[in-house]
Amino acid sequence: MSIQWYPGHMTKARRSIAESMPSQDVVIEVLDARMPLASENPVLAELRGQKPCIKVLNKSDLADPAVTTAWLRYFEAEHAAPPDEAERGASPGGQVLAIAISASQSSEARRRIPELCKRLAPPKNGPGKVVRAMIVGIPNVGKSTLINVLMERKVAKVGDEPAVTKSQQLVTLKTGMAISDNPGILWPKIDDEAASFRLAVGGAIPDTAIDYQSVALFAAGYFLRRYPELLVARYKLKELPETATALIEEIGRRRGCLRSGGSVDLHKASDILVHDFRAGRLGRISLEEPPGLESPSGIEESA
Repeated sequence: MSIQWYPGHMTKARRSIAESMPSQDVVIEVLDARMPLASENPVLAELRGQKPCIKVLNKSDLADPAVTTAWLRYFEAEHAAPPDEAERGASPGGQVLAIAISASQSSEARRRIPELCKRLAPPKNGPGKVVRAMIVGIPNVGKSTLINVLMERKVAKVGDEPAVTKSQQLVTLKTGMAISDNPGILWPKIDDEAASFRLAVGGAIPDTAIDYQSVALFAAGYFLRRYPELLVARYKLKELPETATALIEEIGRRRGCLRSGGSVDLHKASDILVHDFRAGRLGRISLEEPPGLESPSGIEESA
């Protein structure tokens, strides 16, 4: 599944981020902890350049904790300065730190994110000098929720759908740090089929832009391989279906998604599976693991 998705407001958002980037000290890129690589926008990496960055793995309470730990190690190892540069006290430009948070860890986020920003930002001298940070990420990854957590009150509109934030918003934290929230942007064309499916399963792409049943089949096949015990528990299965289609059909029968004549309405059954995942009702699931990592569950990484 190759997706082309770049509506007008995303073009405007990209331009706004590009114009504001030079004045920023730190970039806070919010990723989906269930699929950190798929939700890492290459357009944002290009716009960021050598600005130091904090990778925030959001929704970590929905992700497999062992896999999330592996992702934190991956991001910091990938962007670590070579030993000789570190010994010479190299500039923090381009440095990346990673943190995993969830909606239930609001006090942790309020404490650690400003601390990390100050650690990465160049020294600020003189009266009125404050650290400026920009929050960026793909749609529906939790940027506005993070803004509200950091501000300790609702200042940004949030919703369980992509593209809720329409324009850039600047706020000042109690610490004096200035943070701008920006609309989520996807890259112009997503050619990686597996990444496309992961983004669709997680809700980063509007349901109207995807083949819902195909997305559910991808998810069902993945869950069968990686988290079969969670499927058995959630849908009270007597035995595990052998195929993705069989799983969706079984979910449809158990949840009453039947057409006249007794056939299963696969669209309704697909809707149940995908939304059970998005809401965390299946359990803690990660949709991908760091490249080259041997899965903590002992299952090989798949495309």
